[in-house]
Amino acid sequence: MDDEQLIRLLGERRDDEAFRALYARHTAHVYGLLCRLIGRDGDAADLMQETWLRAVRHLTLFRGQSAFRTWLTGIALNCYREWRRRHARDVEMPDGNGFTARVRDADEAAAVAQILARLHPDHREVIVLHDIEGFTHDDIAAALEIEPGTSKSRLSRARRAFRQRWHESTP
Repeated sequence: MDDEQLIRLLGERRDDEAFRALYARHTAHVYGLLCRLIGRDGDAADLMQETWLRAVRHLTLFRGQSAFRTWLTGIALNCYREWRRRHARDVEMPDGNGFTARVRDADEAAAVAQILARLHPDHREVIVLHDIEGFTHDDIAAALEIEPGTSKSRLSRARRAFRQRWHESTP
């Protein structure tokens, strides 16, 4: 079944199988995003749980104007932003989880994670969503509730900031 059918079953009958199918289909992706944004598995797991609780609670608000994964990602980003505001003073540097598949070695993964952690949260979000997760600018716009043009310009500024910090950190 596709997401639309599963959502209908979940919304109409609170069908456990439909929930399990949606959960299995989308959790790894959104959890990976949260790990990359936060850098701590335990906090990412907590936010993933909160994301699903909110998604099920507000399932009637899903209108199908974007993909379910995009909508779920938007909820996860809202949970992340709330978490970030609560933990603004005690956020640790990410440890590189999730980056090893896209970089040459663990040292480089740690360097990428540290630079991402030092970027402005708006920049970190758009780099993770576009360059790591592969979202389109339309998907990012829907998830962050911004215009696609804003996503493009934010990504350009984010990449510039990332490159600058990368060059500053390498001998």
